[in-house]
Amino acid sequence: MKKYMQKLNRIWKLILLFILLGMTFSYAMFQGGFVSWFLFYSFIPFALYGLLVALYPIRDWEVTRKIKKHEYSAKEELLVEIELVRKSYFPIFYMVVEDAIPSSINQEELGKKIIMPGFKRKLNYQYVVTELPRGEHIFHEIQLKMGDPIGLIETEKIYEKKEKILVFPHYEEMLFKPLENHYEQGMTASRERVQRDTTMAVGIREYQTGDRFSWINWKASAKRNIMMTKEFEQKQSQDMLVVMDSMESKNFEVVVSFTASIVRAILKKGAQMGFLSIDDKERKFFPIRGGESQQQLVLYHLAKVTAGEGLTLAHILEKESSLFQQQTTLLLVTSELTNQLMEKAGYLSSKQFNIGIFVVKNAKENLSAEERTWSAFASQRGIRIIPVSAGRFKETFSEVSTG
Repeated sequence: MKKYMQKLNRIWKLILLFILLGMTFSYAMFQGGFVSWFLFYSFIPFALYGLLVALYPIRDWEVTRKIKKHEYSAKEELLVEIELVRKSYFPIFYMVVEDAIPSSINQEELGKKIIMPGFKRKLNYQYVVTELPRGEHIFHEIQLKMGDPIGLIETEKIYEKKEKILVFPHYEEMLFKPLENHYEQGMTASRERVQRDTTMAVGIREYQTGDRFSWINWKASAKRNIMMTKEFEQKQSQDMLVVMDSMESKNFEVVVSFTASIVRAILKKGAQMGFLSIDDKERKFFPIRGGESQQQLVLYHLAKVTAGEGLTLAHILEKESSLFQQQTTLLLVTSELTNQLMEKAGYLSSKQFNIGIFVVKNAKENLSAEERTWSAFASQRGIRIIPVSAGRFKETFSEVSTG
């Protein structure tokens, strides 16, 4: 329907052009004199040029959008170049080129440019999108529009040029330190899984039920006439599961940014981690692994994740509890402490889970009075509450280590 109306509009403007030409000729014939004929002859070039513009095949142009790379980090700049090439030398008074910038970038006015081609066969122009927002952004079409000097005749063509860029969340370099259980009252054994580093023996002791046959120190056993086994250095498990709150909030982008930062920090330290988040569109779970491939998978998801009104973090802990292994440290990332969340976290803590909750706020925003109360409640149950401020992610674990 739109194309039909455009064709009808072009036909009407051509008819109007001939009507104006006829009117000026009639005026010169009936009025006579220098002024009337001067007006008629002056209008003829504009009328002829308008007719040629209407007949000019605008599809003669080849349009190319050039983007150097298709993966960026949030707040980076995007340089876009539009190149126009044609075969003919037909003089063009003006042309409006409009690159349809995705609404998700929210800088649509940058893609529009008025140029004066004249006889040129090749043209290009550039524009820069500053501070790219996180997400997947799809460029679709480029529109060309040209016309005559008096603005009576206009022709346009839309070129479908699909390009996709992916903007990863902004992250900060952090030094990750494993969380230890923290209690305000009494002394309680750590709930983190204890493993033995069998590559480093630090002593010997008497054999105990459950010791492996390969651990027996035969030389020491022969000397003491009793079964002796090697004593190995003990180390804590570094397996972690990061659970991100995908509920819509004013701090959602900061939550995503901090999640990306902590994922990179954990994997950079050589630990293994898994990831879980649920939004309106999808449930995403990455089993516990390490390495660059795990980081790419999680960051790719964080680049596309959207805030929703689906499951709260408390509901995720309840619904997905079958995924949680007791030997794994649960790292919860949210922007708000709630009664329901603390109840679920307290229940998991009573089941021998080691839990840390990162409460992410904007800069200069502190925990509310209610959240401070929940923080004190959590400390008594071995749950670590760590406030995080935007722009100060590096300080997160320095505060934990001294807290």
